[in-house]
Amino acid sequence: MNDRLTVLEIAKMIDHSLLHPTFTDAAIREGCELARRYRVATACVKPYSVTMARDILAGSDVRPCAVIGFPHGNSTTGIKVIEAEQAVLAGAPEIDMVVNVGKVVGGDWDYVEREIRLINEAVVAAGGILKVIFENDYLEDAHIVRLCQVCSEVGVAFVKTSTGYGFVKQPDGGYNYKGATLHHLRLMRENCASAVQIKAAGGIRTLDDLLRARAAGATRIGATATEVILKEAIARGFPQE
Repeated sequence: MNDRLTVLEIAKMIDHSLLHPTFTDAAIREGCELARRYRVATACVKPYSVTMARDILAGSDVRPCAVIGFPHGNSTTGIKVIEAEQAVLAGAPEIDMVVNVGKVVGGDWDYVEREIRLINEAVVAAGGILKVIFENDYLEDAHIVRLCQVCSEVGVAFVKTSTGYGFVKQPDGGYNYKGATLHHLRLMRENCASAVQIKAAGGIRTLDDLLRARAAGATRIGATATEVILKEAIARGFPQE
């Protein structure tokens, strides 16, 4: 399976993540230029950076992607709808939205379903597609299964494991996260409708990480290590196109 992949096909699995809170405009511009150079699927930016990304990527086949309610999903539904709609209209046809994690953990599924549905409707009406971020580190398997069912019923384009910023307090008092685990990717693939794709994000730092996520059902990867991954694919002799 893997030896038939090309470097371009690997690149087209990647949303190049430019979401660190300290990123300056110069860093975002540099990241968008890298995304364009490597012809990845998208450059994933914060909402205020959409127009910059759109202008840098113009004329290429790389799309801007915007995050909504990021990273903790706690904005009101109305604000998330407006934020998502405005991002699409500003030039980001792909939207990654964080669920309200507290509502998921609390089992308020009517709220969760309504929010996802309203945001998806707004994004699709504006000409975009929606990816729903679960933030799996905070969730039990039962929550993930139910979210997959909700997203399948609503008909979103993708479900996504993590923001990469869902840090959980550890026994030693420090904070860390697991991100995209193979167990969670398989669980999501098994419990989503076939039309719903899976995006793995958080901890995908090498070509082998990407290939393992792909084997577990992911068709899109969120990564900051884009250049490392693609240079490794070239070095290992994957065909260019």
